Amino acid sequence: MTTSSTGARHRAPCRPSTPLTVLGQSAGHSARRGLAAVAASSLVLTVAATGAAAAPAKSEAGALPRVDISAAAAEAATAMITTPTVTVPADIAWSVEPVEAQATAAPEPEPEPVVIRDAPAASRSGGRSALPAAAEAAPATAAPEPAPAASSSAIVEYARQFLGTPYVWGGATPAGFDCSGFTQYVFAQFGINLPRTSSAQATVGTKVSAADARPGDLVTWPGHVGIYTGNGNNIAARQPGTPLTEGPIFNSSPTFIRVA
Repeated sequence: MTTSSTGARHRAPCRPSTPLTVLGQSAGHSARRGLAAVAASSLVLTVAATGAAAAPAKSEAGALPRVDISAAAAEAATAMITTPTVTVPADIAWSVEPVEAQATAAPEPEPEPVVIRDAPAASRSGGRSALPAAAEAAPATAAPEPAPAASSSAIVEYARQFLGTPYVWGGATPAGFDCSGFTQYVFAQFGINLPRTSSAQATVGTKVSAADARPGDLVTWPGHVGIYTGNGNNIAARQPGTPLTEGPIFNSSPTFIRVA
């Protein structure tokens, strides 16, 4: 009897290969971390089970056929990484412990100490040099001299000192007068302000008759004004080329105005 023995064929030892193993090998490190989470939520398990059922049995001649599920794995991993879902039970209850707060007013600042200094006693024996400058009497200021009283005689006497002053058109100073500039200047020295022109001066004061006129009144007619000196005379700057003079009133119907 002839006995023959046939040796059995054995495969080389290797790690078991499953669809999940293939999926992990094809994905990167970050994707494998996402797949772990997906596997926990039973998404990949379903895919793996489906793939395992569809794969034919591994023949003795070779390994199981590879199934390309990298696109599905990457999509699932991206969904889990970028849009994670957090589920909270509907009947959850929240509670917050009450906190009591107490405010404490800041303490009032302590008053600053009052420093009391002893004032030096005034010495009666001290001279004037020891006194402050402000305590010394200020020098007296001379008061302005009051304007002379506007009496008729005072006005006439003041006006006569300008006799012989030349006639100057528009002049109103002792350097030269016209008729209204002369009367305005003289009465201003007595605190009486007259308008600048003869026509305007004819509208001020109080008109009096020739019988009631007195020295110091204005005597005027159209285009002229002077100072009445009594007895039908007046002092006036008459015309260019004629100096200030005192003489008879040559107008037949003058107007007398009392301003003083």
